[in-house]
Amino acid sequence: MEKVSVKEKIAYALGDASANIAWRGVSIFLFIFYTDVFGLTPATVGLLFLLARFGDGVSDIFMGVIGDRTKSRYGNFRPWILWSALPLGIILSLLFTSPDWSMEWKIVYAYTTYILFTLVYTANNIPYGALMAVMTGDDKERTSIGSYRMAGAFAGGMVVQGSLLYLVAMFGNVNPAVSVTPVDSDRYEVVVSAPQDVENVNIKTKDGIALFRWNDASATDTVATADKSFSMESGVSYSFIVTGENGLDVSSISIIDQKQGYSKAIYTLSIVLVLCLFITFYYTRERITPPKEQENNLKRDFFDLIRNKPWLVMLIVGLLFNVYNAIKQGITVIYFTHYIHNQLLAASYMICLMLASIAGAMITAQLSRRFGKKNLFIGALLFSGTVNALLYFCSPQDTAAIFVIGIISEFAAAIFPTLFFVMLGDAADYSDYKNGRRATGLIYSAGSFATKFGGGVAGIITGAVLSCYGYKGGDAVAIQGASEGIVMLMSWVPAVVAVITAGFMCFYPLNQEKMDEITTQLTERRLKAKEFEEPILNSYL
Repeated sequence: MEKVSVKEKIAYALGDASANIAWRGVSIFLFIFYTDVFGLTPATVGLLFLLARFGDGVSDIFMGVIGDRTKSRYGNFRPWILWSALPLGIILSLLFTSPDWSMEWKIVYAYTTYILFTLVYTANNIPYGALMAVMTGDDKERTSIGSYRMAGAFAGGMVVQGSLLYLVAMFGNVNPAVSVTPVDSDRYEVVVSAPQDVENVNIKTKDGIALFRWNDASATDTVATADKSFSMESGVSYSFIVTGENGLDVSSISIIDQKQGYSKAIYTLSIVLVLCLFITFYYTRERITPPKEQENNLKRDFFDLIRNKPWLVMLIVGLLFNVYNAIKQGITVIYFTHYIHNQLLAASYMICLMLASIAGAMITAQLSRRFGKKNLFIGALLFSGTVNALLYFCSPQDTAAIFVIGIISEFAAAIFPTLFFVMLGDAADYSDYKNGRRATGLIYSAGSFATKFGGGVAGIITGAVLSCYGYKGGDAVAIQGASEGIVMLMSWVPAVVAVITAGFMCFYPLNQEKMDEITTQLTERRLKAKEFEEPILNSYL
């Protein structure tokens, strides 16, 4: 029942900051990187996400079993945070590297690096999640740690979501030659060229308002759109007719090498990720261990798991609320790029959402004491989903309303993951209380299976909806025709998932009164075990 210091809670939170640099970087930016930069189709990406996440979920269970059986002077779970830190930073960097290969080999590269990423992430994140359950035996103190954890998670998300697009713009600068010539009162001819070959550039105005049309009679793309993606050859001039924005000059034009920009931006963030994980390892401690008399019996651990009703409910709930969050996160950059026509505004939007998430995570402990974890979870799901559905009625010009709706919805959505990982710890206590056995890593790993597989389901839903509406990265006409699907994925689709999730949460059996009873019983058992062991130890001394 030892209290955990604020310093240790902050160090633990930095571990999830690192995890979210990786996880949110992948869940939010990898889809658009694969389609718009790497050149894969949405259906191919969706299938990749689904297959890899399913395999990743299975590996989670094995990692939980390994973590429970790891023996070292640092404990069961902390060593894995140290061992996996550098490999995680390296494989994240490789994930956003785009080799100049044929499409077939690009698909092979994507599958290989993505699957390796999920395996290394599992080796890091499963022990990290289980660590919270063994830092203290007090479920209320665990809720406090969970609040710090999710604040750290959202801070890490804010770092990657708020800085990545700006880093892409900075590292993706190709130093092009640009000329802007007025044609008439509201039409301009923009001519660009680059001193070297650039495989994939994106041109638009910095405000994202103007429309670009190729100034070439032989061009097959004749539709005016807010941006154009194309490849540049050294010394070749590319001409556009630009309309819809007055007062254009050279400084108004944005040209970014997305391939180079994404790669170097992720390399930079990977360094931050590794350093934070080292801090987490150094300043945290494990205090709760399985009962001394517990035998190493994997079959019994799995049998206890499938009879653990709180865990079974959280398994389904974890899958569904991660579908909700992953759809919203995965479509955000596409929504702002191709519907709002201002990609950099997505960075400001995501920073605001992360600030709202931190506030939601930090107030979760107080709200759960007042309403109980179960009631708070259900209420947050219904509130967040209902508010999020309002985005359907926002036009591209309603940016203020979009920000307000997104912030309010995300404030409530931050409560889901904060409570989820705390309640997995409660499920571990329930197993200890009911069966006299504890398999913390297995419980957290199986719960993680649900969260990751939920991300895979979200990927296949996103890919399927965009494909149905004809979305094709790099094809401005197809993208413009898919705007209805993009809006649906941003609003109604996740809202329906939230309502379904709330229905399943109603079956969760542990209220606060029951958890108080479990905590008291387990504390008494540990004290008796300690009193029994001390005379034996003294006799040897």
